Amino acid sequence: MINSEEKWINRFLALHYVFPVPMNKLHPLIEYNPTLQLEKMQTSLLVDLLRITENRAIQLKNMYQKFVETPFLQIYDNHQITPIIFTNPNYPTSLKNLYDPPAVLYVKGDTSLLNMHKKLAIIGSREATYYSKKSIETILPPLISQNFTIVSGLAKGADTMAHESTIALGGKTIAVLGTGLFHIYPKQNEELAKIMSKEHLLITEYPPYITPKKWNFPMRNRIISGLSQAVIITEAKEKSGTVSTMEHALENGKEIFAIPGSIHSPLSAGPHNLILEGAKPVWNGYQILEELQEFEQINN
Repeated sequence: MINSEEKWINRFLALHYVFPVPMNKLHPLIEYNPTLQLEKMQTSLLVDLLRITENRAIQLKNMYQKFVETPFLQIYDNHQITPIIFTNPNYPTSLKNLYDPPAVLYVKGDTSLLNMHKKLAIIGSREATYYSKKSIETILPPLISQNFTIVSGLAKGADTMAHESTIALGGKTIAVLGTGLFHIYPKQNEELAKIMSKEHLLITEYPPYITPKKWNFPMRNRIISGLSQAVIITEAKEKSGTVSTMEHALENGKEIFAIPGSIHSPLSAGPHNLILEGAKPVWNGYQILEELQEFEQINN
């Protein structure tokens, strides 16, 4: 026998399963119909509240009715997936401050990492070179010794280097995915994701069935920066997803660190431009610890 709270959570998960959008899109609907009895709502009302077409509203209503009795909590539990909805006490406060916070976080692994205060993001190009690898390995030890959890995006290149180096040094790491947990991307990181799903943490705002779509990856960047106290950028081209993550971080008042590179490399343009705009140039982890200590003192 499930209680009323579990029933509501299951209804919310059913809604998110058929309409996987951020919380700002769902908020008008929940304010109007907090019990989520969409099956009783007029289609025209769904059109107005969710700002979707009539055809989409009809489809959404039909799909919701089809899935509303599905035992999502039990199904996710069978796959060791924990859905953390926006009302859950374990939902990170820092993400609630975003303009478009995730409605649900689907997580797998060590969920205690989610609310660790000390989190730093390391990001960079998918084409990152050996220079990024050595830079990350140089910067990480002091941060890990101070129990910082390293956040990145599981992409090939710099993200993979950040996760793997953290694990090799005995630290903890979080990967924010741009897909559902049934579809690890890129394929070459399936083994890494498997390790992280046991001893570290995988996070996504997408239901497990969601496959890789190019527009999902820029969206996940706001979660990477949102979870972290500060963001460290290694190699990146002048215009890239890495730079868009930095924009999210700046909008949310995060400290930005950039690793300077060779003036002959196009992958140095991203960090060098950020340094021009006020990012702190760094070449060892102790600089980051000092800056964060000062940043906290100023903001406390």
